Amino acid sequence: MAKTMTAKTRMRFFKRREKQLNRSVAGNTLLFALMAVCGVFMVLPLVMIVNNAMKPLDELYQFPPKIFVRNPTLENFSDLFTLMNDSWVPFSRYILNTIIITGGGMLGHVIVASMAAYPLAKNKFPGKQLLFSMVVLSMMFSWTVTQIPQYLIISYLHINNTYAALILPAWSFGMGLYLMKQFMEQLPDSLMESARLDGANEWKIFWSIVMPNVKSAWLTLAIFQFQQMWGNTGSLFLRDEQLKPLQYALQQITAGGVARAGAAAAVTFIIAAVPITFFLICQSNVLETMTTSGMKE
Repeated sequence: MAKTMTAKTRMRFFKRREKQLNRSVAGNTLLFALMAVCGVFMVLPLVMIVNNAMKPLDELYQFPPKIFVRNPTLENFSDLFTLMNDSWVPFSRYILNTIIITGGGMLGHVIVASMAAYPLAKNKFPGKQLLFSMVVLSMMFSWTVTQIPQYLIISYLHINNTYAALILPAWSFGMGLYLMKQFMEQLPDSLMESARLDGANEWKIFWSIVMPNVKSAWLTLAIFQFQQMWGNTGSLFLRDEQLKPLQYALQQITAGGVARAGAAAAVTFIIAAVPITFFLICQSNVLETMTTSGMKE
């Protein structure tokens, strides 16, 4: 009888809970309208970036400014490529530098963060909680606070004015380790235990079992790191023009004043388009990371 009453009580609780979660039609309409307004404000800057890149100079300086272009043209992009080709450093060199710096920083950070997160998530050892607390604490400091100590360390290692000056610091961001550790903790321990019984070592377990199961997490981390590395100009550590990334060259063009306003609009479009494209490619995995509750035993 007690069990029956308990079951009935639970049914009443879940029914009341369901009624609380269900919104009225008016509430849903108001919520969707609010989301639509917020969505318009969020997408408006992107729309203006695309339209400004195709505006002629007279429309760029029109007041009040217009959101949509009336006479679209590609002259801004042609002017940009002309300026880049006239530079004493080839345009292809800037692209190569960007690929090396962005790719090295992104891939290295994903691998190092994942390898460091695995023992913190699935192994027990002295000082584990202290190490993780230090990682969390490091996330509280902005890059500006650590800029001088980072420069001193890089100078001490004699890697200043090299690609490593930008790539190696990217491997040590605490956000990646925190994300991977929290996600790996949701994997059931039975997966690793079964692999150990089959004779797999920790390296095999990490690459063949853990990493495929947290694919959405490290792809999300790759997007965040790509965005950060793509926006790095290298002006603090790189002195030689042959080592500068594309971002640095594009910013020099935008600083050219009124005469380069069209090229500057094209630069803004390129700077925004590459990270957005990379995000769209991995969008489904990012949404999976945000919505998943992990695997449960």
